[in-house]
Amino acid sequence: MSTPITVQYTITAPAEKVWKALTDKNEMKSWYFDIQDFVLETGKEFNFYEPGDENKYHHHAQILEIIPNEKLKHTWSYPDFSTLKTMVTWELLPEDSQTLVKLTHEDIENFKDLGEGFSRENFVKGWNTILGQSLKEFLEK
Repeated sequence: MSTPITVQYTITAPAEKVWKALTDKNEMKSWYFDIQDFVLETGKEFNFYEPGDENKYHHHAQILEIIPNEKLKHTWSYPDFSTLKTMVTWELLPEDSQTLVKLTHEDIENFKDLGEGFSRENFVKGWNTILGQSLKEFLEK
């Protein structure tokens, strides 16, 4: 049993605004990824690549749970490299005029044999950049 990656940041924005940034594909592309086939519906699958023209890593996900303004849970996988999946959960915890955004990435050890690009350290760094810089700056501007 491995320890999930947990990253959390307090963002000066109401939970509804954070939720919209997490679930509106037009807002997502401003701070996260350009996910053309994203539909906020349990069971729906979506695909995306990292920014830039390389399209090196095909990301695949399926939405598992939705609690509006509170929680979004989905799988996270790289079908070109492995059949194994991990789990990403976004939780929003309102605190007055702010929202604590907590991201948990579970089963990361499923990617341990895929190379350095899939290391735990890389994911920790990536999620900290995505939440602590990209999302925070997007919502607090």
